Amino acid sequence: MNIAILSRDSKLYSTRRLKEAGEARGHKVEIIDHMKCMLVIEKKNPMVWYNGRRLDYFDAIIPRIGASVTFYGAAVVRQFEMMKVFTAIESQALIRSRDKLRSMQILSRAGLGLPKTIFMDYSRDTEGVVEAVGGAPVVIKLLEGTQGLGVVLAENKKAAQSVIEAFHGVKARIIVQEFIKEAKGVDIRAFIVNGEVVGAMRRQARDGEFRSNLHRGGHAQVVKLTRQEKHAAITAAKKMGLGVAGVDMLPSKRGPLIIEVNSSPGLEGIEGATKVDIGGKIISYLEKNAGKMKIQKDKVNA
Repeated sequence: MNIAILSRDSKLYSTRRLKEAGEARGHKVEIIDHMKCMLVIEKKNPMVWYNGRRLDYFDAIIPRIGASVTFYGAAVVRQFEMMKVFTAIESQALIRSRDKLRSMQILSRAGLGLPKTIFMDYSRDTEGVVEAVGGAPVVIKLLEGTQGLGVVLAENKKAAQSVIEAFHGVKARIIVQEFIKEAKGVDIRAFIVNGEVVGAMRRQARDGEFRSNLHRGGHAQVVKLTRQEKHAAITAAKKMGLGVAGVDMLPSKRGPLIIEVNSSPGLEGIEGATKVDIGGKIISYLEKNAGKMKIQKDKVNA
């Protein structure tokens, strides 16, 4: 197969590992900077151009789209979809996963456990907002935040009100969530490929930090999921329409609570903790599905 990895940085661990995994299985793999792609929209002839050449020979793509360029990155993925190229992450699922509010509404409708969450339109009733999630401490998150950035723990009501007012003052969209004390700075990431859990790790925040993200200094170790955690992770990825996903959960007294479904989960932490070839699992997923799409395309062109 000819595989394109849509990534802005060929040196990133996840990008390198996916390229290595694809080549190890005999495929031709290219890294394409999606922000340098040009989309040609024409009746029955959609095309992607890159550095002066047509990208009309790929069988599959693996999007590694950063949160800050979701709009254009999703447009590039959509263009490949129009060209009947299989994608590990569909454009609509990518957009859906990047909208924290919409994601939580989808997961809530599916009956999955979530921390109690409040969203408001710059409400002045900051005291009421804090009380609505059970009182301080509370977690305040930017809707556009990623890798733990834009996430604040307010220890008391006064601090929470100040942070909410500050975010509202700069017209930043936020959600306010209950703080799950019993999690004790721990969360669980389940890595899903094609509807199956292929690896899971327990992440522990460093001392003095409540965010367990590895980018924030947390550390990880392999973990065996409970039946409830496994079901929650698989269902969350399915409801979000993601063939590849990292589902983050907090352990709680009322079961696993999902805090995020990531459409571009990093491979370094999960491969380091589990020693599983996650990159190879993703390539295998492409092999199973890109072939089916190619057969369908050949029938249409016959």
